Amino acid sequence: MSRSQNSFIKRQKEKKRQKKKEEKMQRKKERQENSSGGTLPEMLAFVDEFGNITDTPPEEQDEKLKEKIETDF
Repeated sequence: MSRSQNSFIKRQKEKKRQKKKEEKMQRKKERQENSSGGTLPEMLAFVDEFGNITDTPPEEQDEKLKEKIETDF
């Protein structure tokens, strides 16, 4: 009698684990669908020469630095 009870308990535990795993996958899927995060370029931030955070890359600064380096040598 105890043997059949053990089998029953094992099956119940397995069902619980399976249900928990399915719920976890469902939550993961919902998070991915509703995520507010964007692509990598949208998440990037740049710091300008004054220490302010901006969303545009510092293209002008690169040209100024190149000119300054060329004139120093």
